[in-house]
Amino acid sequence: MSILIRGGTVVTAEQSFRADVLCDGGLIKAVGTATEAPAGTEIVDAGGMLVMPGGIDPHTHMELPFMGTVASEDFYTGTAAAMAGGTTMIIDFVIPNPGVSLLEGFRTWRGWAEKAASDYSLHVAVTWWSEQVREEMGILARDHGVNSFKHFLAYKNAIMIDDGVLMHSIGRALELGAICTVHAENGEAVFQLQKKMLEMGITGPEGHALSRPPEVEAEATNRAIAIAEVQGAPIYIVHVSAEEAAAAIGRARARGVRAYGEVLAQHLVIDESVYRRPDWAEAAAYVMSPPFRPKHHRKALWAGLASGQLQTTASDHCCFCAPQKAMGRDNFTMIPNGVGGVEDRMGILWHHGVNEGRITANEFVRITSTNTAQIFNLYPRKGAVAAGSDADLVVWDPQGQRTISARTHHQNVDFNIYEGMTVQGLARHTISQGKLVWTDGDLRAVRGAGRYVNRPCFAPVFSALSRRATATRPGAVTREPAAAVTP
Repeated sequence: MSILIRGGTVVTAEQSFRADVLCDGGLIKAVGTATEAPAGTEIVDAGGMLVMPGGIDPHTHMELPFMGTVASEDFYTGTAAAMAGGTTMIIDFVIPNPGVSLLEGFRTWRGWAEKAASDYSLHVAVTWWSEQVREEMGILARDHGVNSFKHFLAYKNAIMIDDGVLMHSIGRALELGAICTVHAENGEAVFQLQKKMLEMGITGPEGHALSRPPEVEAEATNRAIAIAEVQGAPIYIVHVSAEEAAAAIGRARARGVRAYGEVLAQHLVIDESVYRRPDWAEAAAYVMSPPFRPKHHRKALWAGLASGQLQTTASDHCCFCAPQKAMGRDNFTMIPNGVGGVEDRMGILWHHGVNEGRITANEFVRITSTNTAQIFNLYPRKGAVAAGSDADLVVWDPQGQRTISARTHHQNVDFNIYEGMTVQGLARHTISQGKLVWTDGDLRAVRGAGRYVNRPCFAPVFSALSRRATATRPGAVTREPAAAVTP
């Protein structure tokens, strides 16, 4: 069935204009005024509302095995909740344990994700290095549409890698035309600070933030950028939470490094005082990494998004219910790290960003959808309102209000980090693959309707190291790298 979204204002990353949008066969067929619709077309009245690309959340962890338990949200409940909030695609993470085949991990996550209600894609984490890993990165890129590889500089004695693995992986990704993403915290420093906190008798959630100060994030961010820069490779830093880390990305970009920064919606509105709540369970619910920061860091993150020094926003959706968090009742290092937010990201960013004058509506589209689509080579299939693009759209009501609560959200977790917060601006209708999946409070998610979306690599490039080495040879001719057009 065709859908005609009539009478709205189309808002893209570049412009805003009045237009109707006709969807048919899962694609946008026409964007214009007085659009003719085939017989039987379903009409969506968008009068007084905005028509935008569906949100793309580049950082989620559905049903993740982690810290002795498994995240409570699976690919169906998580993508369904996302659609209720206006997000029509997620990029989740395959995280094989050290020594485990990347391809085996990829197949496992693909199996779990068969139940997804919306389109999805997968980053793949490199947690060890060998010739096998090198070869499997190539197979994933060539045969499975994987163009991004994740690296953890934290979680010692688990999935943390050293600089040698990062160097190898960035170099291999550069050969393939892929991009490396990095969880930037100095894992050794965190490990030593955790021991110090416990020796001092600090066992509660407050110890989590104290053992992961901004300095450990700043150091790891600078180190990851330097390892990428020396090879002439792009680098994407996930969940930037600290002013110092944001500044490191800004400095790198000023030098010409293709460094990208991702911000979590929760880091823009919540501060570290949550860890000092008298109720242990309430405080533990906020344990995630990096932790929430003192308030002044929020200003730097908003400034980074407004200026373009930081490019994307995510939820890092990784839910653990109260009984799971209670595993760390006597030792904060045992509290599973993660919070929810895939359903709330868009509303939080609109209310605290657009409504408060920190970003424009066009910038909202850029940081919630278009930039992610461009960086990870999904554009213009995703992140656009244009003929030929996927019909993944949200009809946004800028006047609509809701009060966020675990009692009414669709996420499979018994706590909401935004509990009691009223936001103005919400998804009135969400369209995925040309079908209405959320309409004025009615969630019509279909288990298994989601498709795995290939993300082709960009053109492989000649590394900076190779260029410098070649240039030292008599009579050598150097060649410039191909570059993707990204934010």
